[in-house]
Amino acid sequence: MPQGSLEVFLASAKGLEDTDFLFKMDPYVILTCRTQEQKSSVASGSEPVWNENFIFNVSEGAEELKLKIMDSDIGNDDFVGEAEICLKSVLREGRIPPTAYNIVKNKEFCGEIKVGLTFNPEERSPRDYDDRDEYSRGWKESSHSNRDRTSRRDDSSRGRRHSPERERDYRGRDSDEDGRRGGRRRHSSDED
Repeated sequence: MPQGSLEVFLASAKGLEDTDFLFKMDPYVILTCRTQEQKSSVASGSEPVWNENFIFNVSEGAEELKLKIMDSDIGNDDFVGEAEICLKSVLREGRIPPTAYNIVKNKEFCGEIKVGLTFNPEERSPRDYDDRDEYSRGWKESSHSNRDRTSRRDDSSRGRRHSPERERDYRGRDSDEDGRRGGRRRHSSDED
């Protein structure tokens, strides 16, 4: 999944059910993308206009943007409805112009909210791609692989030669003078 930033343009809403009996409703929106949450300003009326931008960091597992529309009141705020926007299209295409999405409350339509989305992929340095490509092709050849092939030559880093007896011992084929066989001490129950 691509990583980057998601810019959300919260334009407006219409057809909201007014939850205030004596006054105009004062709607605001709580926008949530995974664990990130942001809140719009409070607008006025059942056809509010916000024209606000929000930015979210998008990473692994970000699949949807949730919009929860609330009515601001002096006591407790009233729930108006919610909309969920799947992010697959914007992550693939890069931009979705302001589009109307259904607002739902108790599985019933209760208005529309207009939102535009822009995805800006995270810029990666050429080094990031090289490292990823290098490991995706398999194991890197280590500096020890050539050394393993030439183990009978002089070990220039230590200034000594490997003995053929120790070489066989590392492979577990022969035992040395101490009775070791393949890295294990000889036991009285071992056959000769």
